[in-house]
Amino acid sequence: MWACIFHVKRRARAELPPQVRYNLPIEIFYTLVPLVMVSVFFFFTARDSRDLEHLSANPDVKVKVEAFQWSWRFTTTTNGKTLPQVVGQPVSDYHQGPQLVLPVGKKVQFELESPDVIHSFWVPAFLFKRDVIPGIPANNKGRYFEITTLNKPGVYAGRCAELCGVDHSRMLFSVKLVPQAEYDQYVSAQAGSPQ
Repeated sequence: MWACIFHVKRRARAELPPQVRYNLPIEIFYTLVPLVMVSVFFFFTARDSRDLEHLSANPDVKVKVEAFQWSWRFTTTTNGKTLPQVVGQPVSDYHQGPQLVLPVGKKVQFELESPDVIHSFWVPAFLFKRDVIPGIPANNKGRYFEITTLNKPGVYAGRCAELCGVDHSRMLFSVKLVPQAEYDQYVSAQAGSPQ
């Protein structure tokens, strides 16, 4: 009450501070800068998405990845030969899980499938992750992706990156990248083994 009564006169005499409303140059600046930024981001996103989603007509290796609660099943097709499935169980170390063997320097196309819940195929070293969503038809492009940058031999950890249930944290696997000669030996050995 004190402030209302004794400062009314002072408030009435005070001049209004300078107003920044209706400052046309600032309004144009605040409109154009975000518009330019969004346009640039959109251009690079569209360009990179197109490159990431490109699929070759004839990849060197095709891998069908089936994610299920709580492990992985890999079926590899190379040079017209389908290798025996690699099936895993929930594990606490990716070295103990199923291992996918691939050649270095080749185009590898992955087909993702899930019979139960949403999973996510993620190998951090590949710098790529894709969700595995149940019910997506085989002709849907979102079920496939291709990697052409597998150039360094080694064993790489993989995991499910989508919370999918009780043993989600144990849904681990590994990808072993080997030189072509070693991969050919692996294919020969697997082709002779029973499925």
